[in-house]
Amino acid sequence: MPQMSPMWWMSLMILFIFMMLMFNSMIYFIFSSKMNIKLTLENKQLIWKW
Repeated sequence: MPQMSPMWWMSLMILFIFMMLMFNSMIYFIFSSKMNIKLTLENKQLIWKW
């Protein structure tokens, strides 16, 4: 079993963190867009009520 080099571990960790950040930002973007759509719908309903 060959010994893993520290640089390899560092690159792996950086890659993992980067993927996690991308995943989180994607979820946040989808969630925020859905929230914005809901807000616009609510605003339109309010305008219709007025």
